[in-house]
This record gives sequence, C-alpha cells and structure tokens, in this order.
Amino acid sequence: MSGQATRKRAERIEVALRRSRDHAASDAAAAAERFSERIAAEGLADVSYASLDSPFGKLTVAATERGLVRLTFPDEDLDAVLERLAARISPRIVEAPGPLEAIRRELDEYFAGHRRRFELALDWTLVGPFGRRVLRAAGEIPYGSSLSYTQVAAEAGSPRGSRAAGNALGSNPIPIVVPCHRVLRSGGALGGYAGGLDRKRWLLELEGTIEKK
Repeated sequence: MSGQATRKRAERIEVALRRSRDHAASDAAAAAERFSERIAAEGLADVSYASLDSPFGKLTVAATERGLVRLTFPDEDLDAVLERLAARISPRIVEAPGPLEAIRRELDEYFAGHRRRFELALDWTLVGPFGRRVLRAAGEIPYGSSLSYTQVAAEAGSPRGSRAAGNALGSNPIPIVVPCHRVLRSGGALGGYAGGLDRKRWLLELEGTIEKK
C-alpha cells in the first residue's frame, strides 16, 4: 500500500473514531438528561435548575416544589449559587429543564414585550422577614411604573428604613420576576442594581418607564 493510501486510510479511521466518540458523548448526555428529568418528575429532588436564554445571555433559574427560588445573571458564579441552595434548602439538586418550562415561557413572553405581570409561584426561603416585606412591596409596583427606595421602605412598614430596603433589594434572589429594578432613587436616578445598571436600564426601557437612549 502506498504512503498516500496509508495516510488516507488513517484519516478515515480517525474520522470514524471521532464520530463514534461524539455519538457516545451525545448518547451519554441524553441519558443523563433523561435521568435528571425522571428524578425531578418523581419528586426525588428538592431543587431543580436549568439555564435559559435571555437578552442578557444565559440566565439560570432554580425552583422547589413551592416555586421559583433563584434567578441568576450570566456573570454570577453558578457553583457558589448551587452551594448556597444546598446549604439553605437541600443538597438534593438536579439540573432538569422540564419542571421549569412555565418559568421559561413567562420569561420569554416578558422579554418579548408580551407579558406585564408574572404569575409564577415563588419560594421565599432565601429571604428574611423584612426583606420579604420589601420584595413583596416591589412586586406590587405596576409594569411601567416606579417607586423610590423611601416609598418601598414605607410600604414595607419601615418609613425610615430606606437604606435597609436598598440592601434587601440589592440581595433579591429572584430579580426580574420580583421587579426590584422598578425602585429608583428620589428624583428618578437609577440607584443600584445587583445585575448591573445597564441591565436595570434595559428592563426599565422595555417596560417604558424611562425613554430609550
């Protein structure tokens, strides 16, 4: 056999081996996904999570049987988030998109401008009593509207607690769905946002609260 024929044969073998490895990896990934979905469907996991597409890149959402418990932006450390969920809720965590389909659908509708209010069940396990009152007050701000930090603090029962309210909003574990982006400084300045001010502005522009630049 000539040297050229030998090389061509070796190339064909390498291509076949590579395809075989790719198929094996694909089959293993599909099997792992089916296993995870089964665990979630049979209630053997306490927390399910999945990555979703968004205008900001990949968001990660996590839910318990009570409802959505966590939403993270792309630049958050997913391993750290999962560790905290394991410590605060349960180590029985599985990646399974199926149980989170309703969350994905409502977020898609929101980002497309077709949804003005989320109807998702929420799990407040990661939020303390005061923070919960603050975030519930933020959740009542209508689409396209805003309140100041002082006003939200008052709604939460602490009229002088604007700084504490700001801290609670800054640590909101379910941003976007719990719309802490609708809270602005007195006078209309954006204030802070754990997801970054560019994202806060984008959300407010989407809702028509502020004009697009």
